[in-house]
Amino acid sequence: MHDPITLEHYSRDPRYVALKAENYLQSTGIADTAYFGPEAEFFIFDDVRFSQDQRSGFYQVDSVEGIWNSARDEDPNLGYKPRYKEGYFPVPPMDHFQDLRSEMVLSMERFGIEIEVQHHEVGTAGQAEIDMRFDTLLTMADKLMLYKYIVKSVAFNAGYTATFMPKPLFQDNGSGMHVHQSLWTGGEPLFYQDGTYGSVSDIGRWYIGGILAHARAILAFAAPTTNSYRRLVPGNEAPVNLAYSQRNRSAACRIPLYSKSPKAKRVEFRCPDPSCNPYIAFAAMLMAGLDGVAKKTEPPAPVDEDLFEMPAEELAKIGPVPSSLEEALQALESDQAFLKEGGVFTDDLIETWIDYKRLNEIDAVRLRPHPWEFMLYYDI
Repeated sequence: MHDPITLEHYSRDPRYVALKAENYLQSTGIADTAYFGPEAEFFIFDDVRFSQDQRSGFYQVDSVEGIWNSARDEDPNLGYKPRYKEGYFPVPPMDHFQDLRSEMVLSMERFGIEIEVQHHEVGTAGQAEIDMRFDTLLTMADKLMLYKYIVKSVAFNAGYTATFMPKPLFQDNGSGMHVHQSLWTGGEPLFYQDGTYGSVSDIGRWYIGGILAHARAILAFAAPTTNSYRRLVPGNEAPVNLAYSQRNRSAACRIPLYSKSPKAKRVEFRCPDPSCNPYIAFAAMLMAGLDGVAKKTEPPAPVDEDLFEMPAEELAKIGPVPSSLEEALQALESDQAFLKEGGVFTDDLIETWIDYKRLNEIDAVRLRPHPWEFMLYYDI
C-alpha cells in the first residue's frame, strides 16, 4: 500500500511493518534472516448460527463429529465421535476429516505452500492442524494469509465451515498458533550450542529472554481478540505461564527436542492464536527477541515440571500472561519502546490499534448482557 500522491509506504500497512522488521534485523548485525513456522489450529463445523440485537443474543455450532451428538438420530448414528479433549489424534473413522484436510493440503501445495504434517487436534467436533514448513518472516506471513483463505474455501466448497476463532467451544481446547522462530546468518543457525540446556546458544537464550520480558505487550498483537483470553486459561493445554522449558508444554516458550540437527534448533512461542494479523504479530515477536539479544536479557530459570501441577507458592513466582485483551493493551501502552526501534512500529499504528480494540471490541463485548448472566441472575 502506498500513498497515491507521495507514493510513500502507508505506515499502518501490516505488510510494510513486517518488511521493516526484516530490514531492521539486518541492520542490527545480529543475524541476516529470521525464520518463522506457525502451527495454526482451526475447527471444522457442519453448521454455525449466531445473532445479537438489543433484546437477544446467542450462538450455536454443530458438527457430526461433536460428542454432544452421540445420541442424535442420524439415520443411522454410527458413533465414532471424539470425546472432549480426546481428539489428539485418532485415525478414521473416528477422525471424520482426514480426507478434507488432505484436500486442503493439496490445494496449499498447488499454491506453493510446503506442508509438513496434518492431523486432528485435541478438541472434539473437528479441531484440526496443518503445519507449514518454516520460511522467512514476511514470506511466512504471506503464506499464513493464503493458508487461512484455502482452509475456509475448501471447507466451504465441501459443505462445511472452518473457523480460526480461538475459543468457539466451552470446556474443550481452544485453537492456538504456536510460532517457531530462529535466527540465521550466512545460512547457518544461531540458536544451537552443544552442551547447554536444551542445546540453546546464548543468542537463543537471550532471544527467549526478550520474548518473555515483552510477552504481555506482544499478546496485544498476537492474541488480539477478547475471545483469545477464553483460551488462555489454565487446564486446556494453554500456556499461561511466562516461563521456558525444553519440553514443558505448559510454558510460554518451549525448546523442541525431537531433532538433534543444529538447523532444527528454535524457540516455540506458544501463546499466540490464529486470529492475529501475522505480519504485525511476527514483527512484534522478532522485535522482542532482538531486544533480548541486544540487551543480553536472561530469562528466568527454565522449568521442567508441569506448571499446572506446581504448588501455588511456587507458581506465584512465575509471571502470568494477561487474563484479558484489556490487560494486554495496558501492557502494550507501558511497554512499546522495543517495537519502535528502527521505526518498525510507529506511534500512530500502536495508538490506533489500542483505540480501535477498546472501542470496537472490548467495549462492544462489555456492554452486552451475556447468556450465562441470565442463568446466574435472572431470578435474584
